[in-house]
Amino acid sequence: MTYWAINAVFLGLVAVTAGAALLLRWARTRSTGVSSTRGLVGYDESRISGAFVGIAPLEDFAYAVAALVLLPSVWTLLGSRRETEAAKAARAARRRGTADAEEAR
Repeated sequence: MTYWAINAVFLGLVAVTAGAALLLRWARTRSTGVSSTRGLVGYDESRISGAFVGIAPLEDFAYAVAALVLLPSVWTLLGSRRETEAAKAARAARRRGTADAEEAR
């Protein structure tokens, strides 16, 4: 399976989910969709690739991709309080295990 095929499957699932959300929240999303197509958001044709997802150029999704990569990366680098406490407990257990092993010698 090529990457384009994987992307097509993923984007198809996203489209189905978005369609379901639009059906459930039609009153709210209708005003958003109408304002976008009425020129509220404009793109300089000379600065975009020409590939679109709906009315948005493909480049517009770079921010979402960046957030999907950046936020988990920052979370991992900073660590959570639970991870820190778990790491301390694991270190203490290893130290106890080392001390027990040395006493047994």
